[in-house]
Amino acid sequence: MNSSHDDRRLLAWFQSVDRDNSGDITAQELQVALSNGSWTPFNMETVRLMINMFDRDHNGTINYQEFAGLWRYIEDWQKCFLGFDKDHSGYIDAQELQDALRAFGYNLTPQFVRLLILKYDSRGKGDVSFDNFIQICVTIRSLTESFRRFDTDSDGWILINYEQFLELVLSNR
Repeated sequence: MNSSHDDRRLLAWFQSVDRDNSGDITAQELQVALSNGSWTPFNMETVRLMINMFDRDHNGTINYQEFAGLWRYIEDWQKCFLGFDKDHSGYIDAQELQDALRAFGYNLTPQFVRLLILKYDSRGKGDVSFDNFIQICVTIRSLTESFRRFDTDSDGWILINYEQFLELVLSNR
């Protein structure tokens, strides 16, 4: 497929998602358009997280240029997800999540990975869907970057007061 065909397809998809024809997509419009591959919509928290990441003009919506970047991002995450979903279940279990996080450079304990699964498992079956996988990975990356701002000697330990802790957490919302 050629690039101009892909661009036309992406523009057509953007226009179909932009239900009010405003030229911008809201989180609600984007949520309707995104699916986990199991006919379940993305959770709103993941949608808002992605909108915030690509909303360059900070107006709470994404225009076509921002959407094109977001779409490439989602395609990359989908390839990643499929690569770690070893049993092809359409969900990532604790071992698959641990493997994925390790591949990204996060050497987290199995206990912590189980905690992540518990927090983000919307079905209660010990695994996470595509949207929750994105949310976990983006949240871990974002929190790690915030932690590193305080870990000035890179030893994996920080000493912060309560307000600094709140700042660290709230800056990742």
